[in-house]
Amino acid sequence: MPASIERIGTMRCGVGESPVWHGGERALYWTDIPNRTLWRWDPSRNHSNAWTLPEMAGCMAMTADGGWLLAMESGLFRATAFVPGMATPVLRRVAKVTHAREGMRFNDGRCDRQGRFWAGTMVMDMSLAADDGQLYRHDANDANDGLTPVLPSLITPNGLAFSPDGRTMYLSDSHPSRQIVWAFDYDIDTGTPSNRRVFVDMTTLPGRPDGAAVDAEGCYWICGNDAGQIHRFTPAGRLDRSLAVPVAKPAMCAFGGDRLDTLYVTSIRTSDAEDPLSGAVFALRPGVPGLPEPMLKP
Repeated sequence: MPASIERIGTMRCGVGESPVWHGGERALYWTDIPNRTLWRWDPSRNHSNAWTLPEMAGCMAMTADGGWLLAMESGLFRATAFVPGMATPVLRRVAKVTHAREGMRFNDGRCDRQGRFWAGTMVMDMSLAADDGQLYRHDANDANDGLTPVLPSLITPNGLAFSPDGRTMYLSDSHPSRQIVWAFDYDIDTGTPSNRRVFVDMTTLPGRPDGAAVDAEGCYWICGNDAGQIHRFTPAGRLDRSLAVPVAKPAMCAFGGDRLDTLYVTSIRTSDAEDPLSGAVFALRPGVPGLPEPMLKP
């Protein structure tokens, strides 16, 4: 393993996703989707905690009241703080999702800069290449159960991120038949994306576009799944650099640490013989800081 990359703990996730740095706790959270587990890592103590969830959680966001919002199989759930050493808090469903077919769940998602939550759904059997997924927006003050479908016909929505000023939204579809990252103009007042356009066509680059993050300079970092790389693109869509990680399937990246200058990377577990670190979580120093993760506003 390169000296600039540190492995976090010894856990190996089935599908490690949605890393979120909690600045107040100085801790990293993420979800292991198929194992229905939420993880917390405290770098100062070199210690991890885990909680079992009742459903698979594809992504999550901090809430302004000190709790969490989790996008799971049947909808969005609110939870109080996950306290080390204590049982999983009671989860309260705040928005029910009506899937287009059986075998779907939420996947990638996060809050915009104004505190609205966005998340996409997918058919879990990716071999079907079914475009029944949708991108949803959640606002605690919205009608219709607080969950609004915004963008249909997605296979595997991923790579959701927002520019530093919040006026550009990024979204990828990581399915092998698509491998596209789009950019949208984003109305920060209404939470409406428009002017959809291709930001990066990753069919010509190593890896499929998975989870992403935006740094303080406005550049877009995205995991190159299947290629063992994290790519950085400028706001113009130009490939700036690529960082190698010691696993084939990096899943999502997030900035964290006291100075937000550490890039945490989750991954997907594959063959133990061919990829013995797959499913692990890593910390990199990319040389540029990130931005604080937005919280869900009431």
